[in-house]
Amino acid sequence: MTNRRVVITGLGIITSLGQSVDEYWKNLADGKSGMSDISRFDTTRFDVHFGSEVKEFDPCKWMDAREARRLDRVTQFGLAAASQVVNDAGMDLKGNNDRIGVIIGSGIGGLAEFEEQSRRLSEKGPGMVSAFFIPKLMLNAIAGQIAIRYRLRGANFSVASACASANHAMGMAFKTIRGGEADAIVTGGCEAALTPMGLAGFAALKALSMRNDNPQKASRPFDKGRDGFVLSEGAGMALFEELEHAKKRGAKIYAEVIGFGMSCDGHHITAPDPDGSGGALAMADVLKDAGLKPSDVTYINAHGTSTQLNDVVETRAIKKVFGDYAKKIPISSTKSMVGHMLGAAGGAELIAMILAVKSNIIHPTINYENPDPECDLDYVPNKAREAFVDAAISNSLGFGGHNATIAIRKYKG
Repeated sequence: MTNRRVVITGLGIITSLGQSVDEYWKNLADGKSGMSDISRFDTTRFDVHFGSEVKEFDPCKWMDAREARRLDRVTQFGLAAASQVVNDAGMDLKGNNDRIGVIIGSGIGGLAEFEEQSRRLSEKGPGMVSAFFIPKLMLNAIAGQIAIRYRLRGANFSVASACASANHAMGMAFKTIRGGEADAIVTGGCEAALTPMGLAGFAALKALSMRNDNPQKASRPFDKGRDGFVLSEGAGMALFEELEHAKKRGAKIYAEVIGFGMSCDGHHITAPDPDGSGGALAMADVLKDAGLKPSDVTYINAHGTSTQLNDVVETRAIKKVFGDYAKKIPISSTKSMVGHMLGAAGGAELIAMILAVKSNIIHPTINYENPDPECDLDYVPNKAREAFVDAAISNSLGFGGHNATIAIRKYKG
């Protein structure tokens, strides 16, 4: 039971651009920005006052109020996205679910809960720390709570590799199903680090854009005037399913997962290797795993963070792998519109890539106004493009030097 085919049969999304797949895709294709001033806490004392916040999120749409109170915002996002996935996939989960699993990525986990209980400890003493602190804080609560809701008893774990977390989680889901250890897995990423501590920490790193006067113009991947990423939150998930299992139940199929590659820069805890060799290794690995030639790739969903270092290094990595063909491949950055969802980024970006494959429409990289001589590829600037999209890859590059790339293509029976 090896090298089984894996397809995608359900999608779910929670982002600043939409809390349903249809809304999210429409706004991406229209080139809308999800950036705005932060409303959940007072940013007066902060250097950065804006982010890509999921506004008007009501967890009680997806769970009862009692359950919501016992979950950190990151797990609320996860259950909301997973509920969409299960509904979209139309899978009957009332029977034996021993071969259905959950693998979720998150870079940070329950940061809001950590902040709240730290405040209680400081102000009121250890006796006032909540009994739910650890179950709400722990990163694996997301995967565990999804499994509990649907009684999914297969492979279940969480992945933490910073901004590559979702891609690593989905890569492991792909390999687990392909290798015969599961028939279906809910997978993707969740993050809710748009908190006072999260904002302060990334600002201290000088990683964030400072365009407080114009948040919607702040995320500008590959543009010469880029000055940092925009901190975001949300969840992006999918159901990966073995092909025959999906066909047997008459599932609709969005696309086929065909390969996964991963590597590490081994260079620096926050900065990418300047020559792009680590990212290039992951892309070369995914092409080998998928059985693709460089010229087979018709679209790249870039990591594209809008930071000075990342965008140049990712461009160099793409050139290393694709050579002269690199200039012919449409490339776009979802982060130009939804900001940087950290460990959830790969999940939201996979959905954007799936819908590009399905619709033959590539969403734009918005705010691309001033070309950077060091970023000289086709970034689909500012306006969506109709183009045939077959095989496509999505890059995620994380702090720690973690690189993960996933490949999909049109399902052809």
